[in-house]
Amino acid sequence: MLVNNQEKIKTIFESIGGKISDGFTFIDSRVYYTKKGTPYLKSPGVIMIAKPEIKIENTKNFLSEYQNNFEDYLSDPDKLTAGTQLIKFSAQLCYMSFGPKRTWNKDANRYFENIKSSGHGSVLEHSYYSFLIYGVSRSLTHELIRHRAGFAYSQQSQRYVSGNLIRFVERKEFQDNKYLHNLFEKRIDRIKEEYEEINNILKKEQEKLKILGQSSDDESHLKTELRKKLNQTARAIFTNETEAPIVVTANIRAWRHTIEMRANNYAETEIRELFFRIFLCLALVEPILFNDYKIIEYKDGIYGVETKYKKV
Repeated sequence: MLVNNQEKIKTIFESIGGKISDGFTFIDSRVYYTKKGTPYLKSPGVIMIAKPEIKIENTKNFLSEYQNNFEDYLSDPDKLTAGTQLIKFSAQLCYMSFGPKRTWNKDANRYFENIKSSGHGSVLEHSYYSFLIYGVSRSLTHELIRHRAGFAYSQQSQRYVSGNLIRFVERKEFQDNKYLHNLFEKRIDRIKEEYEEINNILKKEQEKLKILGQSSDDESHLKTELRKKLNQTARAIFTNETEAPIVVTANIRAWRHTIEMRANNYAETEIRELFFRIFLCLALVEPILFNDYKIIEYKDGIYGVETKYKKV
């Protein structure tokens, strides 16, 4: 069953352009342009940029001091991924289960099945994974950052970033309707033009007030302050369709909980598509930690997942 599920995950992953490089999964998203050159994206880009590294061999002295042949734990012939091994070692430490009667790595599936079925999810918090997420709207990230426990976020700032680097995100509903698609392209062209116009007007007004050049010794700082003032005012016209790239780091327990919350039929479609892609990337890297999930294709054509082990 695990093999078949992994094959399905890999097939869907590859069908949407997913790739694996040195054990790191990623799904890139194409950038489109209006006739006037305004950039936008149609789907989330998900790039795994960090995952656990483990040096379990360094525990040899600690294990050998117990005189129970615990150091043999390190000679297990079956290797696990770093993230799975880290969690398994941490969990076995709780009961000092390092002796010959321990659960060996070859039985890791059964071991983690017991953890998930019993709800002992705290051990899953040891393994962290980071993603660069792009091609998502500011509307989505406003929902995303509501998930706090086990998460860390760093998001693009519209105050510090030039409007020349701003892109937009087209919803699926607009992509599938020619009239709405045309409205979307016209809208983002107009927003981009108005942003530049507002920025230019404000810049001229600020220069008249001689905010720039008040002190030649601090001109670089003043330029930065001026740019912030211009951007923070002009950005007021940006809609929720504005792209909001973000780096997200979370532990396995937090990722599982949020995938269950967001990759289901009750979630908003854009965030469901994002978290299904995150699920694919995690499940291919850590199959044992996600082999209890079942893939569901909903009526709107966007995938989701379900698991019998909720809120582990």
